[in-house]
Amino acid sequence: MIGWKLEHSYAQLPPLFFSHQHPTPVRRPEHVILNEPLAQALGLDVNELRSQDGAAQLSGNRLPMGAMPIAQAYAGHQYGHFTLLGDGRAALAPMLREYIISEAMHALGIPTTRSLAVLNTGEQVRRETSLTGAVLVRVAASHLRVGTFQFAAQYGHMSDLVALTDYALRRHYSHVVNSEDRALLFLRTVIERQAALIAQWQAVGFVHGVMNTDNTTISGETIDYGPCAFIDTYDPKTVFSSIDQYGRYAYGNQPSIALWNLARFAETLLPLLNHNRGQAAELAQAELSRGADVFRQQWLTAMRAKLGLANAEPEDTTLITQLLTTLHRSSADFTNSFLALTADELDGSALAEVTGFSEWRERWEHRQQRQGGGKATAKKLMRTANPSLIPRNHRVEEALDAACQGDLSVLHRLLDALRNPYSPTPAHSAYAEPSGKPYRTFCGT
Repeated sequence: MIGWKLEHSYAQLPPLFFSHQHPTPVRRPEHVILNEPLAQALGLDVNELRSQDGAAQLSGNRLPMGAMPIAQAYAGHQYGHFTLLGDGRAALAPMLREYIISEAMHALGIPTTRSLAVLNTGEQVRRETSLTGAVLVRVAASHLRVGTFQFAAQYGHMSDLVALTDYALRRHYSHVVNSEDRALLFLRTVIERQAALIAQWQAVGFVHGVMNTDNTTISGETIDYGPCAFIDTYDPKTVFSSIDQYGRYAYGNQPSIALWNLARFAETLLPLLNHNRGQAAELAQAELSRGADVFRQQWLTAMRAKLGLANAEPEDTTLITQLLTTLHRSSADFTNSFLALTADELDGSALAEVTGFSEWRERWEHRQQRQGGGKATAKKLMRTANPSLIPRNHRVEEALDAACQGDLSVLHRLLDALRNPYSPTPAHSAYAEPSGKPYRTFCGT
């Protein structure tokens, strides 16, 4: 009655990639939050989902008719070390964090997996202390990751790699599935998707926090919101994750780490790129080198939009980097500074007090004028590229703390504010204020 439209295409892959597995029942599944707009978009009956039977199905206690539950095999590099991976039981707060941030990313227009529901399991999970157990129901274009291909390359045969590649192409990139150079085009397209994604992360100040290869999707969606957060003051060295002690996944390192992950992906495809391993390596290296340029151009495009620049000029890189240097020196808020530039409300701001800013501002305004269309056109572009609201870290923690105490009203108010990040109402103005305090995150799964 819920309206599931089940297919089992992944289960048609070789048995290397999955095992048939009935979900382990949980003691007492109860809804914490249900994403009604997403449910409706999927053609599901919201009332049925909200029922006790709906909770039982979402938690895995009861299988929908025709279901074929499987456990997906994958591996990956975690902090540079290759390992086999799998997901265990989770606590409530981290699952609600994923719900909040993934919905915020969706509203910001950034490709992302989404959360259909979070359910309380009626059980406790053990971390440093005993915590409320939860299940997250995630919706994704697929759960194919770089780590899935690493698993195939490490533990499978050539036929397994071919089958996985064919499946990924049919699912995500059907326009190249019949190409003679399909493996090369596959690599190129995944690089391009990741370049566009990371550029969007950088433009809104998002720090993923755990950019392992198992969290790098083939589809180009953001996945796994464990220790993620958004920067307040601009600093390329910003790290929030408590376990990232050396800054491997710092904000400023995200583009280079993405390319490192994609190099691992390229390694898995070498047998498909060319029968001669040396020539295959040359082809892969050429794509990765091209990818570095694609990353740079995607970042420039995103940052130009934030400054109202609709075309490209050679000095744009200098203009952008000088502003970011000024932001760093001023300790000004990243999001609110771009809003101030958009609204011409800079007088008296921390940014305006930095030596040399007035000269930069004059060059920027002249650059806008040269592109044609006038200041109004530039401002219109800036309003589409500079959100007024992001999930401020202290507001997220406030919502999570209240939810774990049984009060979901704080979480729902936050979600309501984040639904329209580019056109907030005055009632949501308090959600734009940074906390001004240090912040640490924990993976939690």
